[in-house]
Amino acid sequence: MQTLSDNVSSHHHFVLGGFNDLGALRPVLFLPFFVMLVVSLVANSLLLYVIMSQKSLHSPMYLLIAAMACVDLGLPLFFVPNMLLNFLFDWRGISLIGCLVQMFSVHFLGALQSTLLLCMAVDRYFAICTPLYYHKRTSVPRFLCFVIPLVVRNVLMVSLVVILAGNLSFCLSNVIGHCFCEHMALVELACGNTAANSIVGLISVSLIAVVDFFFIITSYVVIFSSVMRSGTSGVKALHTCVTHIVVMAVSLTIVLTAFLSYRIRNSLPASVRNFLSVMYLLFPSCFNPIIYGVRTSEIRRHIVNMLTLRRCVADLS
Repeated sequence: MQTLSDNVSSHHHFVLGGFNDLGALRPVLFLPFFVMLVVSLVANSLLLYVIMSQKSLHSPMYLLIAAMACVDLGLPLFFVPNMLLNFLFDWRGISLIGCLVQMFSVHFLGALQSTLLLCMAVDRYFAICTPLYYHKRTSVPRFLCFVIPLVVRNVLMVSLVVILAGNLSFCLSNVIGHCFCEHMALVELACGNTAANSIVGLISVSLIAVVDFFFIITSYVVIFSSVMRSGTSGVKALHTCVTHIVVMAVSLTIVLTAFLSYRIRNSLPASVRNFLSVMYLLFPSCFNPIIYGVRTSEIRRHIVNMLTLRRCVADLS
């Protein structure tokens, strides 16, 4: 039996149709997203520089923050410049290969953010609940034994999702209803049965985001229980957890909002769905380094000292 894909050639070139319903107002979007990109690049670069240049910050907790800054620094670069060119010059075209590469990069780095939040929660658990064994349990070999399987999981699941999407025949349309190559937005353009893509996508979300979230919550429940039993002695140590909890809460809220908006897309304007999808990726990259820089006292102190020193040097010159 022949399918539609046997009779119609598959598209290999696509048009990114995000914010199409705004018409002539689309170029106005260039400025706010450009500002957010600059904030993300500057803030994450500054955070990364401070941590790498100060030997006192070369502990596991700060190195995890540096790793998060690297992810937040790289993630916007895979889709925001292309999106800005789209707004300013109406350059909407993207090849199938380019789309799949962008899809893998965005989803893998997004999964890596979740994994790093889990590592931070585990690090705080060891620091607060087992302080005498903290350095032993966070040594490089033990740390790698914990992190490498999670990264391999992310690579395998995201690769499977992208490979399945790349094997589809796209004969319904070549207009992707997003500003970047979001997985389900591309799959919706395929002809034939896409049940496997939906199932694998759901499994990948379950094995990455849901599993990480479960262990993160479990870690912080144990941490809070331990602090409550220890009384005021654990309050100061608990303060270091607050930053991670704030970042996690904001990230999960944005992810959940974007996820639900996609599922109830018939009730929301297309521009709202596109905005939520972009903010789900871009906003944490701007938000995380500011929160870490403000709420983490050691990082804040080094940033203030660095800026003060440079101001003094400028005044003397």
